[in-house]
Amino acid sequence: MKPSSSIILFIGFVIFVALPPILLENIGYSDWLVPNFWLFYGFISGLTLLILGGILWVQHKNSDFYAQVFLAGTTVKIMACLIFIFVFVAKNKVNKYAFVGDFFYLYLLNMVFEVYVLLRNLRHKNSG
Repeated sequence: MKPSSSIILFIGFVIFVALPPILLENIGYSDWLVPNFWLFYGFISGLTLLILGGILWVQHKNSDFYAQVFLAGTTVKIMACLIFIFVFVAKNKVNKYAFVGDFFYLYLLNMVFEVYVLLRNLRHKNSG
């Protein structure tokens, strides 16, 4: 898979993930979202973009380290998210249930997207 198609796929994914929170805000269920939800959304989406870019760059330079970079990126992402969570919770008063729901919604969907891109690239590499 070309890097440009992965980035286009990522942009579509980011828009898709943003639709339910926008819908929640517009129909009056904004209390299901934590304060500064869009900061949280931007952080996780930006982190996913950086990891995706790193994975694609390594695939282009030396595809033998593709899976290792994915695992390292995943580790860095969870550590960065944990640090962000501690700072975010310390600075904002949040409903713990809404926060856990929002975090897992964003983090797990982004992780599924990364795994999808990894598997799609590995399948493309093996078939070619």
